[in-house]
Amino acid sequence: MANHKSALKRIRQNEVRRLRNRYYHKTARTAMKVLRNEEDKAAAAEQLPKVISLLDKLAKKNIIHKNKAANLKSKLTKHVNKLA
Repeated sequence: MANHKSALKRIRQNEVRRLRNRYYHKTARTAMKVLRNEEDKAAAAEQLPKVISLLDKLAKKNIIHKNKAANLKSKLTKHVNKLA
């Protein structure tokens, strides 16, 4: 266990950030799941920019890698365009 005040503060900060990052990541995954399960093209096209924005924010904050965000955005866009 840490003995310095700064190390104890760092542990507290890391825990808070870990939980916050986990929340953002889970929220984005849920949004992607909802978008993938959408059958209506109009509704999916309306949701797509919001999901893309979430992914961009995760990549900007280094919660996910920028290439992973790009791959997910590409797959989701293809899925929406494929809907009839």
